[in-house]
Amino acid sequence: MSHMKRRLSVGVLVLGAGLAARGYATHAQDRDDRDDDHRVRTVFVIAMENHNWTQPTPTSSPQQIFQNVAAPFINSLVNGTSGISSQVSYATNYLNAAVGNHPSEPNYVWAEAGQSENSHGTDIDPYAANCTVNTAVTTDQHLTAFLNKAGKSWRSYQEDANVSTSNVPLAPSVWTVPIFSRSGLWTSPATNASFYTAQFNYAAKHNPMVFFRDTNGGCPATLSKQYPPLQQLALDLQSNDVADYTWITPDQYNDQHSSLSTGFGIYPAGDQAAIAAGDNFLARIVPLIMSSRAYQDGAAILLWWDESEGGDTAEFTIPFIVISKRAHENKAGRPFASAVEFSHSSFLRTMQEIFGVDVEGGFPFLGAAAIANDLSDLFAPGAIR
Repeated sequence: MSHMKRRLSVGVLVLGAGLAARGYATHAQDRDDRDDDHRVRTVFVIAMENHNWTQPTPTSSPQQIFQNVAAPFINSLVNGTSGISSQVSYATNYLNAAVGNHPSEPNYVWAEAGQSENSHGTDIDPYAANCTVNTAVTTDQHLTAFLNKAGKSWRSYQEDANVSTSNVPLAPSVWTVPIFSRSGLWTSPATNASFYTAQFNYAAKHNPMVFFRDTNGGCPATLSKQYPPLQQLALDLQSNDVADYTWITPDQYNDQHSSLSTGFGIYPAGDQAAIAAGDNFLARIVPLIMSSRAYQDGAAILLWWDESEGGDTAEFTIPFIVISKRAHENKAGRPFASAVEFSHSSFLRTMQEIFGVDVEGGFPFLGAAAIANDLSDLFAPGAIR
């Protein structure tokens, strides 16, 4: 299939946590050892923001991630200098989901549904403050709805959501679906566990499940244990209380979207500071997940970025990195780099295949996932199918 036919055109870290209560079961608990089974059955997605992997010169705003000195952890994964590079593969030709599919929100929705639904061209919350519908849709044709039908578990861990004004996680019994964005400063002396300032910034636009009526519960916000605060992740990993499909969204300072007002590290406020803060976040959360039983049993960690910046041509590639024991075999200590054309449609198709909610499982491929390459080239044979 040609390049043009495949593409469509359209007009975490050791976190302080004080939660003792749990009370929610998953299908991923008490997994048997699967050292002799090469299939990926558990997936952690960490969603990052607004930077290209590579881009044409003289594009400089924002800076690309590849070979950027402000992103030493990310680059160590792919250049072979990290201690975990042997479990890494990455894409060199991951492109925007569709020409003109911007800004962030339609790309998150695309990762769920293979199309942008009502979100094309906007970053607005799914509902207005008075509960008027903005971009929320009523359909069961999306990934987590399929997972529900197939008896698979999922969770969406959102930083700065379901916490108090002093950044203390709320009890699970009062967690609600975070359908509204929130930002500001924590009540003193609370700070973020990764960048140590009081700034917070949760964006609903970066939480794909909240745009679908069957997984957002409607408005006003309803109780739900599928949207834990990010601090809960460390506890869940420790107890092996892990969902089959885990979506992790850092806040907009930890996901490389926005710069802290104070900058980060040696970088003053600006794009390099945003890149460095996100790199620091990944350097904390990736080892945390890798130390879990779920990862040791063959889970995949997918580092996912939302969209290209500055253009939708093949010159503007998006970062996409796999960390897994099931990653494509490395050669001479160098992580495998795939030149196959991928997009969020590829990501979605692969999630459907991994969890058996594809055509073979009696489900249709969602939207553009029906015509996309899957991500098999980034994995060892038999890991996906």
